[in-house]
Amino acid sequence: MSFSSDFIKKTSAVLAQLDADEIERAARLLADVRVSEGRLFVVGSGGGAGHASHATSDFRKLCNIEAYAPYDNVPELTARVNDDGWDSTIVNWLKVSRMSSRDCLLIFSVGGGNSEKNISANLVNAASFSQELGAPIIGIVGKNGGATAKAATVTILIQEIDKELVTPITESIQSVIWHLLASHPVLQANKAKWESEVNA
Repeated sequence: MSFSSDFIKKTSAVLAQLDADEIERAARLLADVRVSEGRLFVVGSGGGAGHASHATSDFRKLCNIEAYAPYDNVPELTARVNDDGWDSTIVNWLKVSRMSSRDCLLIFSVGGGNSEKNISANLVNAASFSQELGAPIIGIVGKNGGATAKAATVTILIQEIDKELVTPITESIQSVIWHLLASHPVLQANKAKWESEVNA
C-alpha cells in the first residue's frame, strides 16, 4: 500500500471514530454563546494557531459569531512574549479583552497541554483562566486530550491511530470539525459563496 493510500485509510478510520454527539454539543454551545451575545476566542499553537485564524474567519462570516484569534495580532504577541514570556500570552490577551462567563474559549491542540511537563502552557493557562471565570471551553484535541480535555465543557477527541502520524492526522481532522460546525444548521447564518451560487 502506498503512503498516500495508507494516510487516507487511517484518516478515514479516525473520522469514523469521532463522537458526533460531542460535536452536536459543541454546536449547541456555540449557538447559546451567540444568543447571549458572548464572544468566541479561538486559540492554538503552531498549526492550531493557523486553524484559529481560519476558524475565526468562518465563525464570523458564516455564523455571525463575534470571534477572535488572539495570535492574529503579531506585534502584540511578540511584545508579550518578549516582555512577559510565552506562557501568559493568551491569558493576558483575554484579560485585556475582559473575557467573561458569557464568552467561550475554543482550543485546537494535538496534545492538549500538560502543566507538569510544561507543554503548551499558554493553552493550559488560558483554559484555567476560563474555568475561573465560568466561561465554557470547547477542546478539539488529539491523543488523550491532555489538560484541555480535563478542563473543557465539551471535548471532541481525535483518536490516535498511528504514533508516526499523530500531528498531521489530528490537524487534518480538526479542520474538518470546525468546517462542520461552521456549516451546521444551528450555527450557519450566511451561506458560503459557492453554496450561494448553487442555490441562486
